[in-house]
Amino acid sequence: MTEKYHIVTYGCQMNVHESEKIAGVLRRMGYEETQNKEDADVIVFNTCCIRENAENHAFGNIGALKKLKKQKPSLLIVVGGCMTQEKGKTEVLSKKFPFIDIMFGTLNLEELETLIRQKREQKKRVVKIRETEGEIVETLEPYRTSYPNAWVNITYGCNNFCSYCIVPYVRGRERSRKPENIIAECKKLVAEGYKEITLLGQNVNSYGADGSTGMNFAELLDAVASIEGNFRLRFMTSHPKDFNEEVVKVMQKHRKIMRLVHLPVQSGSNAVLQAMNRRYTREKYLSEIKMLRSYFPEAEVTTDIIVGFPNETEEDYLQTESLVKEVDFASAFTFVYSKRTGTKAATMEGQIPEDVQKDRIMRLVELVNSLTRKKSEKYLGKTVEILCEDYDEKRGLYLGRDEFGRMGYFKSEKNLIGEFVVLKITEANGISLYGEIAENLESDKAGE
Repeated sequence: MTEKYHIVTYGCQMNVHESEKIAGVLRRMGYEETQNKEDADVIVFNTCCIRENAENHAFGNIGALKKLKKQKPSLLIVVGGCMTQEKGKTEVLSKKFPFIDIMFGTLNLEELETLIRQKREQKKRVVKIRETEGEIVETLEPYRTSYPNAWVNITYGCNNFCSYCIVPYVRGRERSRKPENIIAECKKLVAEGYKEITLLGQNVNSYGADGSTGMNFAELLDAVASIEGNFRLRFMTSHPKDFNEEVVKVMQKHRKIMRLVHLPVQSGSNAVLQAMNRRYTREKYLSEIKMLRSYFPEAEVTTDIIVGFPNETEEDYLQTESLVKEVDFASAFTFVYSKRTGTKAATMEGQIPEDVQKDRIMRLVELVNSLTRKKSEKYLGKTVEILCEDYDEKRGLYLGRDEFGRMGYFKSEKNLIGEFVVLKITEANGISLYGEIAENLESDKAGE
């Protein structure tokens, strides 16, 4: 009987793609996927420690396996990702969950097969956390589960050291992949029929900044967009201190590159931005938005915002509100500041009371939602190109996103997953659109 694996993923799109790599390792070892953890022979937790909630969620789900492990002693419980890479966290996990079999970090994912084989040969727990960055391993072939979308790392790690963020400590310093490997991977994806490629990095704009690749990000973006075929191209995440006009000019050159930029602002207050060590000002951020929209008036921007950062005053918060209104974001991921041990912000005086944080996040969410609803209403009666991504069995509708990331739902008698479809929008509900098929695109509308 074939052994089975089950993967639990927490956190960002970077983690989702790394889980695809973990799945690739397990499948090469002969395991098959199961959605039911009770049927699994290996359960892997790909953890996140960027925010406390994600960490607590992981703790809860790992702890819930104690009974299953007792019933099925041969079950391998594996924990990897950012949480295990965090200093001192493997000791905490070992004490709290003695039934964990294997722990590995973000810097040695490629060793997972070796660690599993090692554990099968011995009784004691296997822990391997590399503490320094090694060479980028290009032999990890992911088992992709997100057709027609594909994710391609162009960098790993981060050099920015924002005062609230633990990423540089758990993902290491920034390393850029060789451009020929990135381009070859993207060509293969297009040949295999993937219709949307997203270039991934903690800060894609600093790709090749150390001079090791012979290309900067704009040049890499140009090269990938020049690949022949009918596909969309996106990139994330951009850092406002490095986002520049050279990148926007490449966007203008290639219609394959979507006119949507994820540009995390975090705060509208210069005082808070300085305390966050973001290395840009409110004025610089707004100038970048103005520059982007001078090329593309229709361009949309999504963002990340943190409220309740240490010493944030009501005036600081109101400056964030005013920036949100001025930029008119397509959507925003909003967060209450959460202490992360090991970061500079965790030791700052002036931590904001929980009730004040809660009040500010509720006000901000309402503002963002009101802007999102207004944008959705503008779609009514218009036609929009959707890349069909999935089928919602509960609603009985197909779904997909437009160029600006807005989700559209529609009925179809045939399976259109992976196809570009033109919808006429008949209903807008918050961030979701509903429409009827106007026509299927036969031409290369997403091409040059």
